[in-house]
Amino acid sequence: MAALWLVISIIAFCDARPLRVLAIGNSFSEDAVEQDLHILATMGGHEIIIGNLYYPACTLERHWNNLKKGIGEYSYRKINLTGHVDTIPDCTMTRALHDEPWDIITFQQGSALSGVYSSYRFLPSLIKRVREIVGQRPRFLWHQTWAYAPGSTHQGFKKYSGDQMRMYASILYCTKKVMADNPELKGIIPSGTAIQDARTALGADLTRDGYHLDKRIGRYIASCTWYGILFSTTPSLHTFLPSGMTLQEGEICRKASEEAIIHPFEIIDLKGMIEPEEEKEGHE
Repeated sequence: MAALWLVISIIAFCDARPLRVLAIGNSFSEDAVEQDLHILATMGGHEIIIGNLYYPACTLERHWNNLKKGIGEYSYRKINLTGHVDTIPDCTMTRALHDEPWDIITFQQGSALSGVYSSYRFLPSLIKRVREIVGQRPRFLWHQTWAYAPGSTHQGFKKYSGDQMRMYASILYCTKKVMADNPELKGIIPSGTAIQDARTALGADLTRDGYHLDKRIGRYIASCTWYGILFSTTPSLHTFLPSGMTLQEGEICRKASEEAIIHPFEIIDLKGMIEPEEEKEGHE
């Protein structure tokens, strides 16, 4: 199964210059694409335009209703070729879909419902209508989001009995189902698995509030994963590291992204990448 998804998801999109990517998302796409992705792409020699249709905690049902009724409640953030961000408030989805000749459009579920497959029933209608608006040019991808941190106080965590691994397993189940049931989706961006892989070495949190990603490590992991899928390559460790990140942390982040792209439905234990304290001392 993993090998099949690898073949599907590792398509090279970098022939397009610039690459135009639109996330139909929420705060979890904000974490993944608005901070580090443009910097990674630019320093990796790629041109990219990134759009994020943001509404906090937006679910597939809400996205569908917004599109169907023409409701303009999104904060549409667009990062241009130079990295400048323009924000259009009260934007409709249709306006954003017409804004650029998008190469990639991504879909995702609101985080609290990411492991509840009955909540995905609006996705086929959403995909169909988006395709009617944008035509055949864009490829549609699924953004697999991450499980909450242990001890998260998010109300949605109760759906998973406050158990990170139960939530992650539910997300995997829904990811497999969503790909099987929606053939228009041509690949997975496995941010959720990348975060879970990194947690084996860096700790079970990696969030800033129990569910949104930590701005130093968590967001970097998600952006590296998007970069790996979009450009079919790993960002160089020496191309860009967020301020305050150690080389070892950077190596683990990149490895977590690589392994998740290859094994999107399997946790790869990265504890072996942690350098023992006595070896650290010997390098000083």
